[in-house]
Amino acid sequence: MSRTYFGTDGIRGTVGQSPITPDFMLRLGHAVGRVLKRSEDRPTVLIGKDTRISGYMIESALEAGFASAGVDVLMTGPLPTPGVAYMTRALRLSLGVVISASHNPFDDNGIKFFSARGEKLPDAWEQDVEAMLEQPAEWVDSARLGKVRKLEDARGRYIEFCKSTFSGELSLKGMKLVVDAAHGAASRVAPDVFHELGAEVIAIGCSPDGLNINAGVGATAPAALIEAVKTHRADYGIALDGDADRLQLVDAAGRLYNGDELLYVMVSDRPAQQLPVPGAVGTLMTNMAVEVALKSRGVPFVRAKVGDRYILEELAARGWQLGGEGSGHLLALDKHTTGDGIVSALQILQAIRRTGSSLAQLLSGVTLFPQTLINVRLPDGSDWKKNVGLAAAQERITRELGADGRILIRASGTEPVLRVMVEARDAAVARRSAEQLAEAARA
Repeated sequence: MSRTYFGTDGIRGTVGQSPITPDFMLRLGHAVGRVLKRSEDRPTVLIGKDTRISGYMIESALEAGFASAGVDVLMTGPLPTPGVAYMTRALRLSLGVVISASHNPFDDNGIKFFSARGEKLPDAWEQDVEAMLEQPAEWVDSARLGKVRKLEDARGRYIEFCKSTFSGELSLKGMKLVVDAAHGAASRVAPDVFHELGAEVIAIGCSPDGLNINAGVGATAPAALIEAVKTHRADYGIALDGDADRLQLVDAAGRLYNGDELLYVMVSDRPAQQLPVPGAVGTLMTNMAVEVALKSRGVPFVRAKVGDRYILEELAARGWQLGGEGSGHLLALDKHTTGDGIVSALQILQAIRRTGSSLAQLLSGVTLFPQTLINVRLPDGSDWKKNVGLAAAQERITRELGADGRILIRASGTEPVLRVMVEARDAAVARRSAEQLAEAARA
């Protein structure tokens, strides 16, 4: 069964346009509630949100939908996506609901769901919800309506959870940090976590007004963080996105570290703590230098499709714990059930504190391979997989690159272009090879 509403990370769109409308959200809450009641007589769900102005409208509609199906609701107010996942698991609730469009601008919004274990739900569950949306509503009678109450201590409990993932033998005393919460869900959480662990904190992007989430700040706009780190002569800068599941990090020199590099640091620090690392998961886009560096340490590395959801599926299938992608979604399943920007930052700072080395020193053995990406516009109806010339060029260049590079060719999911990427130790080789492949694709 194909899905109409759910994408790779829940339901997302522009507010006021289907499906991000109050009438649909009421129906969605009712449908999800009925699915939950198949296995539980009186479910309780937790609803959290980021700081978008539309969150008020959506949570009210969802609340009514759940109550109309006989489901009780706890409301947290603004709380990071991983905070909702944590509280759902900690309170043994039936479901966690997040109202957020992550790194998107304020006029978008969306819905994500977490299981009772604080994990993202499978496709089959989403299909059940979509099927229920097609059924006529079945409102419960007044005596069985769900009740709603505010969960007053969610923020404080989540702050304590984040702190618990940092070694009790270490602190951040003497470290000056700039913390940028993208005017999002972590605005009243992230600065407190790092401050309570001993750091001097300069907060930016922590003044949400409902309209400024991700606007020129946060993980998707790191220039503001780089400037603030230099201005305040800070040791490091930490940038999160609107729902705080993504991380970017800057050092005192203004160098920006992406998720691939941070994954390497996180993985390489585990054996130094006498913790086993059976393997790590990246994506098709993970820089080859990270794969080479991890394998040189004896750590197996596999690639999943782009998206933290697919990384999580691969980790679960293999029983591994660590994975991530260049955008800054990092997974440490020995610390949390889902990606968490604050927890990920603490893992990196812990490695810095434990070793006494700077982040640049921890990455001294990892030099990212240059990449060349060319978008090739395809004629309507063409099938690049049947292009004999492209296949021959790909085989030849793969042979020439050997262990010093790789090719990734994939069709865009949003426009009629073929994305041709070549990665090599030498930038000129990467560029020349990508141009040759692009020429073959056009022929």
